[in-house]
Amino acid sequence: MADPRPFRIKIFADGANLEGMLALAEDPLISGFTTNPTLMRGSGVTDYATFAKEVLAAVTEHPISFEVVADELEEMRRQALLISSWGANVYVKIPVTNTRGESSADLIRELSLEGLKLNVTAILSLRQVWTVAHALTESASAVVSVFAGRIADTGRNPVPLMMAALDILGDVPQAELLWASPREILNVIEADDIGCHIITVTHDLLKKIGGLGRSLEEVSRDTVVMFHDDAQQSGLTL
Repeated sequence: MADPRPFRIKIFADGANLEGMLALAEDPLISGFTTNPTLMRGSGVTDYATFAKEVLAAVTEHPISFEVVADELEEMRRQALLISSWGANVYVKIPVTNTRGESSADLIRELSLEGLKLNVTAILSLRQVWTVAHALTESASAVVSVFAGRIADTGRNPVPLMMAALDILGDVPQAELLWASPREILNVIEADDIGCHIITVTHDLLKKIGGLGRSLEEVSRDTVVMFHDDAQQSGLTL
């Protein structure tokens, strides 16, 4: 990596490609992993438990999050207990609401009191952050995933909201704020600068980390070379 400064933030690889996950488990830059049903669908995963156990057979130290797939809160609870049993490094992802917008705060409180490691996901508002913070026990090992990239997609600057989320979580010392769905590698710098604890980065976006700190003139020349080479390979003439 060209940028000489070390990251304070923990970088979690976001994906469901088994081969890629196993390779990244050996990368010292990666501190953990996150998955979700959409990523699994994109990678062709059809047997959830088999996929998870294949990952966990190799990834034994890094924290890794697997999400419930139910919509009814009682079934979410059953699935959460099952997923948690897969390994000591497993965090159970619970969506902040179900598809009908019903809060999962009571379920989060129950699971937190039972000692499950949780990753509360799909959070976009400070009201949701506040609700989750008050549902977690003070000693809970938990990740609070705020989808900063999706906030940005609505035309809002996510940085002030993420800073406010950090303040809200100050009363839950074991809870970590996760910057989810980054859209560009600059988001890693932004998240690091405000003291966010974790950022998830897709496998494709991780490839851009090596460009941090590069000379802009060098990047300019590489861009010109790319345009020229593509014109030549396409046989473009005037």
